[in-house]
Amino acid sequence: MSERKGPILIELDDAPDAGPEAAAPVPDVGMPPPEGRAMQVVATLGARRPSKLARFFWSALLGLVGFVASLAAWDFVTGLLERNPVLGWIAFGLIAAVLLGLSLICLRELAAFARLGRLDKVHRAAEAALASGDLKGARDVVGRILALYAGRAELRLGREALDRQRDELFDPASLFALAEAEVMAPLDAMATREVEAAARQVATVTALVPLALADVFAALTSNLRMIRKIAEIYGGRAGTFGAWRLTRAVLTHLVATGAVAIGDDLLGSAVGGSVLSKVSRRFGEGLVNGALTARVGVAAMEVCRPLPFGVGRRPSVTGLIRRALTGLFGGREG
Repeated sequence: MSERKGPILIELDDAPDAGPEAAAPVPDVGMPPPEGRAMQVVATLGARRPSKLARFFWSALLGLVGFVASLAAWDFVTGLLERNPVLGWIAFGLIAAVLLGLSLICLRELAAFARLGRLDKVHRAAEAALASGDLKGARDVVGRILALYAGRAELRLGREALDRQRDELFDPASLFALAEAEVMAPLDAMATREVEAAARQVATVTALVPLALADVFAALTSNLRMIRKIAEIYGGRAGTFGAWRLTRAVLTHLVATGAVAIGDDLLGSAVGGSVLSKVSRRFGEGLVNGALTARVGVAAMEVCRPLPFGVGRRPSVTGLIRRALTGLFGGREG
């Protein structure tokens, strides 16, 4: 039998082992995704309602302190009048000046609440006119908007155009679209710039200041200032208590709708997948806090605006973040 010298084919039952290219990616467990801790804390603090027991305690404590202070001031002034009438009348005048100042502050706060209430009434009337198709109600809303901004010189041309053309439209949606284009558009642009500036400031402080609670303080103050300026832009200049109440209303709405949470998909689309946000957790936190600030700003615009946003008029949160943070942490235009 002759020996076979040709090639030998050996058939294997098992498939060859997979190469390195087929291996599963290594999970990134070293750095958890940024979650915007500062804005989460601010939203929780702003939206939290004190319990009835806490409100009762603080009200009783404030009343007690006021009562004790009033008695002490009365005894001080009457005793001083008995010892030295001149000094007594000086003390009386100073206390009267303090009380006058407190009264003026209270009147200013009440006026601020009235302005915010007027914006809210116009907003509700506009929504009702749109829902029912009430042309008369829509024209009344437009008239109230013209009166609301009668003293704004920068809106003079828009007011004149709206006043000239409003009788030519017979549909509430078209009438409100004209009001948005002629009167609300400049105000929306100013409010948008405030939102972008606040988002940029919060992101910068979060990323660059390593102090504990500095990011929370920056987020709280920036959002309060932003909401107050947005209210002023739309004609609802708020006082201290009015601004805080407005902030609570905005943050409560965001917490209720879950809009204070942000995912990597929105973050990546908003800032162009910044490499620094993947390398440094603080830069990632800055980007997320800036994005959440932009969301708060858009919600504040919706609350303060006398007209509800029409189709295509609501600012895009992604666009706001991109314009505010482009170039700040290595983002790019898209």
